Amino acid sequence: MTSKIIRLTLTVQFLLLGFVSCGQSTKSEPSIHAKIQEQTHEIFDSLVTIRRDFHMNPEVSGKEKRTSEKIAKYLLSLGYEVKRGIGGYGVVGTLDTGKKGKRIAWRADIDAMPSDIPDVVEFASKNEGVRHICGHDVNTTIALGIANVMASQKEELTGVVYFIFQPSEEPYTGAKAMIDDGLFEMITPDEIYGSHIAPMATTMISTKPEWMFADYKVLNISFKNSSKNESIIAYSKELIMSLQNVEPSSKFWNPQSLSDPNIGLASPNTIFKNYTFVNQDRIKVEKTENEISIKAYIGSSEKEKFDAILPQLKQKISNSKFAKSLIEVEYTYERANLYNDKTLTQNSLAHIAQIYGAENIILLHGIMADYRGDDFAYYQEKVPGVYFYLGGSDFQKGILSMPHAPNFQVDENCIRTGVNYFSSLIVERLFN
Repeated sequence: MTSKIIRLTLTVQFLLLGFVSCGQSTKSEPSIHAKIQEQTHEIFDSLVTIRRDFHMNPEVSGKEKRTSEKIAKYLLSLGYEVKRGIGGYGVVGTLDTGKKGKRIAWRADIDAMPSDIPDVVEFASKNEGVRHICGHDVNTTIALGIANVMASQKEELTGVVYFIFQPSEEPYTGAKAMIDDGLFEMITPDEIYGSHIAPMATTMISTKPEWMFADYKVLNISFKNSSKNESIIAYSKELIMSLQNVEPSSKFWNPQSLSDPNIGLASPNTIFKNYTFVNQDRIKVEKTENEISIKAYIGSSEKEKFDAILPQLKQKISNSKFAKSLIEVEYTYERANLYNDKTLTQNSLAHIAQIYGAENIILLHGIMADYRGDDFAYYQEKVPGVYFYLGGSDFQKGILSMPHAPNFQVDENCIRTGVNYFSSLIVERLFN
């Protein structure tokens, strides 16, 4: 994904789309980004120490007590207003410049995962069966670094900056819990941003407008229990599988295709778009005294396709011999899906490209199709925002930052990249 060809193509794309324009104005002083980089350099070693402390003391979702206490203490030392215990162990830090302006939020997830896989670094987890194998220790450290930089530049800033440290991202529950606990009565951001470690080089970030991940739902087709059950099951399974538009022999199913320079996520010719697929291993039949249900796990890259599935299936069944037996066609499981605001995505990439170079940005074209997601999506339902991937790999050293992989580790230089890029981004968004 970081080949010279892709970088050159990306630079051309930015120029053609107007993301990088010599005529683009900015109200922020050019020197502030040099100050950001200087401050980041000064605190870098201390941030590495903080990250390693989080890594050695990981806490699973819902039990992030020590982590949240460390976060709150650090923010208080910087002069932030701090609120704790939001949606569990959630922490929010507020930096109010006292000057009229925009309100920008940054979110970081703080939980670790249950894992019995041995750690691969010298500063290994001290908590048996728990490990930061997804990089949330790095995400949290970067957010603290940005908070430090923002505090150091407070006199030059306007508006308000919020930092949301969210528990329980892994089970996809923490964001909603914080919102339900009154998060957006406490803070009122105009825009929200966040990032996550990904298996790219440490100088690289990537994102795309609108959906970054496929969405997933559980489809349920229920019928009256009858002597036709076996025929109904066969018919329903055939109907469900007809929704899939990806051939079994397609390279779509090969995980290595995601990074293929010709057909992968970063290619304009990506095969990871306009797809719907069915997890055949998760088609289940459930029976009760009066009802039979056929449930299937479905993924799609297009919201419009999901919206069309229920009326489409109802219509087909109404024209079949099983019409009178039908009870309902519905989704029984839905989740929020990341949706990057198109204009904010373009503007954000323009800011970072101008300051740090378009060669360090991968503009994605495809939509991830491996069941991943992030409950940052629940914030985006309330506030427009952008979610980024941040590279944490050093391929020459054999460091691969693939979340959830047994050999997951990060090149800690990604902390420097994240603090620099995203501090500059927040400054630019405050003034634009």
